Amino acid sequence: MVRRIVVCLLTTALLSIAPFVEAQQTGKIPRIGHVSGSGNANNPEPSVQAFRQGLRDLGYIEGKNILVEYRSAEGKLDRAPALVAELVQLKVDVLVTAFLPGIRAAKEATKTIPIVFVTGVDPVATGIVDSLARPGGNITGLTTLARELSGKRLELLKEVVPKVSRVGVLWDANAEAPAISFKEYESAARSLKIPLQSLEVRGPNVDLDGAFRTAAKGRVNALIAISNPVLSRYAKRLAELAIKNRLPSMYERSQYVETGGLMSYSSNVAESYRRAATYVDKILKGAKPADLPVEQPMKFEFVINLKAAKQIGLTIPPNVLVRADRVIR
Repeated sequence: MVRRIVVCLLTTALLSIAPFVEAQQTGKIPRIGHVSGSGNANNPEPSVQAFRQGLRDLGYIEGKNILVEYRSAEGKLDRAPALVAELVQLKVDVLVTAFLPGIRAAKEATKTIPIVFVTGVDPVATGIVDSLARPGGNITGLTTLARELSGKRLELLKEVVPKVSRVGVLWDANAEAPAISFKEYESAARSLKIPLQSLEVRGPNVDLDGAFRTAAKGRVNALIAISNPVLSRYAKRLAELAIKNRLPSMYERSQYVETGGLMSYSSNVAESYRRAATYVDKILKGAKPADLPVEQPMKFEFVINLKAAKQIGLTIPPNVLVRADRVIR
C-alpha cells in the first residue's frame, strides 16, 4: 500500500512539471510578446487578464514553463510600432495583440515570428489575412465581429426607445477601426431611417464633456459608443455622463455595462482573449499560423443594466428584457 501511494505521488509530481521539463529539453522556455492598447502594469486591460487565464487553463505557469513580455500603448495608439519592435528585438516565439494598430505594426515588423490577433474588424476586408479559412503568412487569430453587429445594436436601441429621433455615435476619430465602424453604423441607420450624429473625440486625451455638449446641441436622445482602447479607458466616466444627460446608451462590450452603462450587444470578448491562448499553444507545439483558420464567435450576448435604466427614468419593454442573456440589477 505504501509503495502504491509513493508511486501515485511521484506520477502526479512528474505530470505537474512535464511542461517545464519539456521546455528545458528544448533548451529554452517559450517567450510570448503581448501588446495591448490600453491599461498598464498596475491595472491591465481585460484582454490581458483573460489571456492569462487561458494560459493557466492550458497548464502554462508564467515564470516557470512560459514567459510573457507585456507591453501596453496605454491609449497612445501611435506607440504600437515601437512596442512591437521592442518585442521583436527580444526574439519572442509568438506575438499576441488585440488592437488594429498593434496588428498592423506586428505584420510590418516581422514575417517570421508567428502573430496571434483578436480583432473586432473584418480581418479579410482590412487586409490582415488572406481568408478566414487560410489566413496565409505568419498570422492568425480571432475576430469578435464587433463591427458586423452595428445594425443589430441600432435595432435594439430603437426597440428600447421607440421614439428615438437622433442617435449620437461616439468614436475616436484618430483611430482606423472606429472610422470603419462609424461607416457601418451610417449604413445601418439609413436602412432603419434613424438619423445619426457623429460625436468625434480624439485620443489619447478624450474630451467627453465636449462630446456630450455637442450631443445636447444636436438634440441627440440616445447614444452608441464605438469601442477601442482609447474609449475603454473612460468606460466609467462615459456611463456617468450618459446617466447625467439621461441618454439611453448602447455599447460594443459588456465591460461598459458592468461599469454603469445601459446595454451592450456583442460576442463574449473575454472568451476570445482566452481562446487566443489556445492558438499560442498550438503554435508552440508546431502548428503554422497560415494553417490555423481565423475563429469567429458562435454566440452573442445581450446585457442590460436595470440600475442604469432606473437612473435615467427608462422602462425596458418586457419583450426586450426577456431576450437579455444577462441582467444587472
